Parts: sequence; structure tokens; C-alpha cells
Amino acid sequence: MRIRFLLLLLGCWLAVQAQAATVMVFGDSLSAGYGLRPGEGWVSLLARDLGPKHRVINASQSGETSAGGLTRLPAALAQHKPDVVVLALGGNDGLRGLPLDALRSNLASMVALVRQQHARPLLAGIELPPNYGQRYTRDFAAVYTGLARQQKVPLVPSLVAGFGANAALFQNDGIHPVAAAQPLIVKLVEPRLRPLL
Repeated sequence: MRIRFLLLLLGCWLAVQAQAATVMVFGDSLSAGYGLRPGEGWVSLLARDLGPKHRVINASQSGETSAGGLTRLPAALAQHKPDVVVLALGGNDGLRGLPLDALRSNLASMVALVRQQHARPLLAGIELPPNYGQRYTRDFAAVYTGLARQQKVPLVPSLVAGFGANAALFQNDGIHPVAAAQPLIVKLVEPRLRPLL
């Protein structure tokens, strides 16, 4: 009787372990928590929401471009061995007016690297300020929607969707959301992330 009970407990423990996942957020300053206190950023809030069963690693780096991310990603995948990777890069490419073909190619290569490591990618885009011109901002957004459709990758179209025009929710630079906006980002990301867990 005792052995049967112990086997039942072991089975339950293994089931819980099988459902646990390691999530790696791989982004730029918007995900790194630029200008925020520790624990205020959306990645920290997401980890709190997911609870201790899941491990959330923030491998984001302020100032990162898609080219820099592509160079850095293999080592991060090898180190953290994630089950899910949130790719939240490209904002700095857009702000610098870099070629969109290079952004598309870099993001596609990162999706491929994630899948080669048997992890599941989630793509997250960003909105550019309107002063970059209607054509460039439209084509920039299309990089994410087109890649998500082509590669069959779940997509968060923009980390600031629904509040990007609200200046009160951004720091003085007009680019980085304040602490009060971080839960709004979690509400955008978490519904797309949950099915991948």
C-alpha cells in the first residue's frame, strides 16, 4: 500500500515537472526594464503571473539591434536551454532607420535558431513614432506580421498596442514605457505566451 502511494506521488510530481517551462525573453531596453526600478519591468511582472512553476529568464539588453541579437542568441540558447523564447527585437533597427530587409532576415534567422534548439518562438513587435513617416512605419510593422504568417509564429504585433499614443505612459524620452504601463504589456504578451507553455 505504501509503495503504491509513493508511486502515485512520484507520478504526480513528474506530471507537474512535465508541465513546467523555461521562458527566455530576448529583447532590447523595452524588455530589459530601462529607466525602471528592479522588479517593475513587464518581464518581472510576467514571471510573477506565471508563478514558481515556470522559470522566466530576462536575456534582454538595452540598445540591442536585430543584428546584435542574432550574434548573441546562440550562446543564450545554449546557456539557458529555454522551452519558449520571446523574440522582442527590432525597435532599435527602426529608430535608426536600418534596412528592413536586414531586420526581416535577422528575425527569420533567430526564429530558425530557436526551433533548432527545440524551443517555441513568440515574436513581439513594436510601433515606431509617427515622425518616421507613414511608409517606413507601415513597412516596419509588416515585417512582423509577414514573418509571423510565413513562419507560422505566434505574434504580439506591438508591445505598446493600445497605449502607444498616450504620452503619460512613457518616460521623458517618449520611447520607454513607465512603470504604470508595464502591466499593460503583460496583458498583451501573456495570452499569446500561455498556449506555448
